[in-house]
Amino acid sequence: MTNLVVGFCSIVFVLVAAIGSLSQAFVAHSRAQSAADLAALAAADAVRGLATGEPCETAKEVAKRNGGRLKDCRASLGEQSAYVVIEVDIPGPLPKVREEAVAGR
Repeated sequence: MTNLVVGFCSIVFVLVAAIGSLSQAFVAHSRAQSAADLAALAAADAVRGLATGEPCETAKEVAKRNGGRLKDCRASLGEQSAYVVIEVDIPGPLPKVREEAVAGR
């Protein structure tokens, strides 16, 4: 009987840990998407002259303030648009979350 209880408790513990890891991944995905959207909008505003500063530096600062890290940024004066790629770390062994966004056009 004791072995069954220990086994059952172990299974419950593993399931709770897995659910916790998945929850962290979902939160990181949401944070990365929000940071990417805001960084792209800020860069596009800088391209259009609606905000001061260099577009990719503005995007980098906005991404950092929102918990992300700017991995790629392309701003087009001709199209008045911006493209950004943002990464967010997930605590634990899971890989980083990467999101991209485009603003303008």
